Amino acid sequence: MTKKWWHDKVAYQIYPKSFCDSNGDGIGDLAGIIGKLDYLQDLGVDIIWLSPCYPSPLADEGYDISDYYDIDPRFGTMEDMDRLLAEAKKRNMYILMDLVVNHCSDEHEWFKKACQDPEGKYGNFFYLRDKKEGELPTNWRSYFGGPVWEDLPGTNKQYLHVFHKKQPDLNWENPEVREEVYKNINWWLDKGLGGFRIDAIINIKKALPFRDYEPDREDGLCTIKAMLSEAKGIGEFLGEMRDRTFKKYDAFSVGEVFDEKPEEIPDFIGDNGYFSSMFDFNETIFGESDKGWYDMRQITPDDYKKCCFEAQAKVGDMGFLSNIIENHDEPRGVSRYIPEGDCCPESKKMLAALNFMLRGLPFIYQGQELGMENVPISSIEEVDDISAINEYQVALDAGLSAEEAVKVVSKYSRDNARTPMQWTDGANAGFTTGKPWLKVNPNYTDINAAAQQDDPDSVRSFYKQLIALRKNPEYKETVVYGALEPVWEEQHNLMAYYRKGDKTLLVIGNYQKEEQAVTLPSAYKKVLLNNYSDIAQTDNTIQLHGYQAIILEM
Repeated sequence: MTKKWWHDKVAYQIYPKSFCDSNGDGIGDLAGIIGKLDYLQDLGVDIIWLSPCYPSPLADEGYDISDYYDIDPRFGTMEDMDRLLAEAKKRNMYILMDLVVNHCSDEHEWFKKACQDPEGKYGNFFYLRDKKEGELPTNWRSYFGGPVWEDLPGTNKQYLHVFHKKQPDLNWENPEVREEVYKNINWWLDKGLGGFRIDAIINIKKALPFRDYEPDREDGLCTIKAMLSEAKGIGEFLGEMRDRTFKKYDAFSVGEVFDEKPEEIPDFIGDNGYFSSMFDFNETIFGESDKGWYDMRQITPDDYKKCCFEAQAKVGDMGFLSNIIENHDEPRGVSRYIPEGDCCPESKKMLAALNFMLRGLPFIYQGQELGMENVPISSIEEVDDISAINEYQVALDAGLSAEEAVKVVSKYSRDNARTPMQWTDGANAGFTTGKPWLKVNPNYTDINAAAQQDDPDSVRSFYKQLIALRKNPEYKETVVYGALEPVWEEQHNLMAYYRKGDKTLLVIGNYQKEEQAVTLPSAYKKVLLNNYSDIAQTDNTIQLHGYQAIILEM
């Protein structure tokens, strides 16, 4: 594997709307991000990924872009973006933006022109079909529920949207569309952007010709994944995009890729892959059900371990995964992966160690370094997330009570990750002097950056130690490039693995509140990290405390 500039870096995702508000309007902004760069530098962050801050009607919180060449006034100006790029560069940081090109907004100029002249140039920028009374072109269900077809305003046609109806899919079969995408990518890279996170990219290739599939719910529709499983030839698009954009700039790119086949991994993230990296979603998709959130299976510690090791084995040394515990589309990881009732500083640190030491590029989502948790939801009226609102109705239709449906939504809603960043124990968690756009998690008085920054035993300090270990010249080669070998895989509620390079490290996590023992094959040389102040040991046998995580040099 060819070594790249980004391999030894640590990335941090910012959801701009919820990170830091500089002007008191209740919405985070670019100036707020600039004001927190020193906080991120102190943590050890090198790469910052910004969720969309382009102009948008926010039907899907910015993932419906109406202008790819500007900044939404809610977040600031292009001058603010230029200043952010300059200030990041001073700190040897790289800024990534979200590349959202499976679809645009129905308020984008291209779509407006398609409505005016569906037979013209811009009509072919989208998937349009003649409207037939009482019949849809296909029976596909959108990711947010309901058919993927919507009437094209002022015409006798319908357009395809695999997400929200205000997110019309772009027709990637049209070379003019691809040229517009490449032009925009290069425009941003010329401005000094370090690269992109590529959103929902697997959806750009549709199975042609369009057809119906077997319905999987009583609504007569089928999951969009049925069509995607038959789509062939996405590599032609992705290879072209790589060669025309990222490759020319040696830019970093990380793909949101689902349902890839094992034999395709070198194509996606090999030495000449479409992307520099792709996210490991093995843990996040565990337990999913075609029926909906209400039917999802809860992940256990042993399941989590298996998911991580499967992903690592599948990729091996072919390329680099980007490892996550959470992101803007997921609930908080500590609330999801730590058994209910067991969230505490020790268990949060254990989860951090087990994830962070995996082979690949670690991505931290804002507030993850503090151990931020899911927000309590008592009513669907409190929910902003459109997918959660849809899943609430799906649960009701399945026979759940309103109370039960809210409980489901509370567990999996994307709002959990989008509540304001908890900076202090002051008003609105120090996020804003105004009224926050989304309610603050009431636990901000206990969980906040100010309380943790100078506390050597805090979750944030533990993350800082993990980052320092990754960058330590003595261990960097092993942590970044070393092989990963699972150990004691069959031991219940224990996750452990070696990282083997020029050094041999052993990562151990007791994934339960009860103590349990492990016997080391040989004496260790040094304790590199421990989320407790002691190690209970007799000879080579270690009696692990509940949720103890230890990293040893062997």
